[in-house]
Amino acid sequence: MARAIIDPVTRIEGHLRVECEVENGVITDAWSSGSLYRGMETVLKGRAPADAYYVSQRICGVCPISHGHASTKATEDALKVTPPDGARLVRNIIEGAETLHSHILWFYTLTALDYVDVVSALSANIADTYALAEKAGTAVADFGAIQKRLKTFVEGGQLSIFTNGYWGHPAMKLPAELNLIAVAHYLQALEIQAEAAAIIAVMGGKFPHFMTSIPGGTAWMPTEEKLDDVLFRWKTVSEFITNALIPDTLAIAPFYIEAATYGGGVKNFLSWGVFEDKSLDPLKRVMPRGAILDGKLELVQPDVAKIKEYVEHSWYSSPSGLNPAQGQTQAKFTSYDTNAQYSWIKAPRLDEKPMEAGPLSRMLVSYLAGVPEVKDLVDTTLTALGVAGKPEVLISLLGRLAARNLEAKFVADKMGEWIMELIGAVKGGDAKFFTEPTETNGQGAGLWEAPRGALGHFIDVKDGKIANYQVVSPSTWDCSPRDAAGVRGPLEEALVGTPIADIEKPLEALRIVHSFDP
Repeated sequence: MARAIIDPVTRIEGHLRVECEVENGVITDAWSSGSLYRGMETVLKGRAPADAYYVSQRICGVCPISHGHASTKATEDALKVTPPDGARLVRNIIEGAETLHSHILWFYTLTALDYVDVVSALSANIADTYALAEKAGTAVADFGAIQKRLKTFVEGGQLSIFTNGYWGHPAMKLPAELNLIAVAHYLQALEIQAEAAAIIAVMGGKFPHFMTSIPGGTAWMPTEEKLDDVLFRWKTVSEFITNALIPDTLAIAPFYIEAATYGGGVKNFLSWGVFEDKSLDPLKRVMPRGAILDGKLELVQPDVAKIKEYVEHSWYSSPSGLNPAQGQTQAKFTSYDTNAQYSWIKAPRLDEKPMEAGPLSRMLVSYLAGVPEVKDLVDTTLTALGVAGKPEVLISLLGRLAARNLEAKFVADKMGEWIMELIGAVKGGDAKFFTEPTETNGQGAGLWEAPRGALGHFIDVKDGKIANYQVVSPSTWDCSPRDAAGVRGPLEEALVGTPIADIEKPLEALRIVHSFDP
């Protein structure tokens, strides 16, 4: 028996250490340690409620939009203010742009190097590469020029982040031609991400930390000229998703089909729902609220009152087992000990169960809720992979990978609808965008979804000041340590059973970690 340690885990947001026990080439136990203390909750105490929107975005540089929206929703819930419909559309579009930016960034920049052997692309036959691209229906680039550029990098020792140490690893299975296609789209994705970020900058003032989705609505007043800009950029991003991201996913998946047999984790899934419809009813969101328990593909409604956060294995002196609405953040570092405290992350549980959050959760919940476009995307993909009618195979590493990219397609299509609806409202001249809050006391929760998963902001306002503030982020759910009963968190459980070919280069474990996008 030996231990594989990845510290730090790179190509993620934040600081994470993962430790795995390996026996006979398989992970038998695992520990996920969040090694960064943020403490944003303590920063917010005593401030004005509106400040939470700006400050809490700094929790994450990749999904600040979602933190901003969750914070705003918590404040609106506490102060009993309802944003107008124009603000709903603006927020949906900004949230959608962040989702597309995040998903494209995740697949090509943060995760692809776990599956794509960059140096192998040097041996690709250019004619065969074009033929493969045509067969896969994926976007065509100047593959010859890209291969020459790559050769220059390799010969000059300038591979930079491509120097990941996994070239020739037995777990790398793509043919050279598909590796070259992936490298080409990696380079294109850098530009496409910028287009998605530009949508946020136009509507939010800047990116990453936007300024307009304030409690009560939005401070951005759309004009036809600005909406034309947004529409043009959305088309660019949407076309890349349709012509590159989805075909690449379907082309790469068959080479890693064994990843559908492990990495399922706790098999409990949570989504608070995201993207509002006209009713602003949290139970009627475009991607709905719901939970799945014990791997049974049956939809249940989660009760926020049944959330508890445990800290027996976390560096806190706060009471354990508190609901986040009454939560406390009292840091107390001791030492790293996998038998005691080993993480800055708390261990949230829903009705005593660890819950996976993220695109797989949202897509499974939406699929079971009967969202037509999601059902079509999932069923079509299952058919293409030769497992038609078996959505249970999504509860795996491969399913987690595919779900994020399929969601990108769904969100891109919905964004087009919201942009056209907003253009119509602006031309009609009757759109409203802001309602002034008047209350100064109240408690509220903003239950929302970040690209990474279920996000909850909880606020207590007394006499116009924040008396208490708590955040349960997606990575708190996914990367949690063991709870009071010693039950592993979702990432830890997903690692168990993963095959490891080379304990000195535990690429397969890194794939599991990156699939959660922590």
